[in-house]
Amino acid sequence: MELMIVLTIIMILLSLASGNYQRSILRSKEAVLKQNLYVMRQAIDQYTLDKQEAPQSLDDLVSAGYLRSVPVDPITNRAEWNLEYGDYVLSPDQTNTGITNVRSTSPNVSPFEGASYSTW
Repeated sequence: MELMIVLTIIMILLSLASGNYQRSILRSKEAVLKQNLYVMRQAIDQYTLDKQEAPQSLDDLVSAGYLRSVPVDPITNRAEWNLEYGDYVLSPDQTNTGITNVRSTSPNVSPFEGASYSTW
């Protein structure tokens, strides 16, 4: 009987720990997503200001050395991103428009922030 009680207590503690573990994994994926988006947006702006034209693809950023590689979206586990193209310029000398923003392709909603990952 004592063994049954001990096993029951251990199972309850494990179930609580597993929920917290899953939440911490999702929080870390969200942090990586935010960092990847920040880095890519900075690279797009820097490329545009340096070259006086916006990149036409994320591969332009890689080939020009602004990124080592196109980062993987930690939510979808793919290196696919929604690219937003704009017709505004960052400087008066800019000759070409192109990518202005990048977003996740995930349709999921963050349980912590309540917003879709594709709107970040």
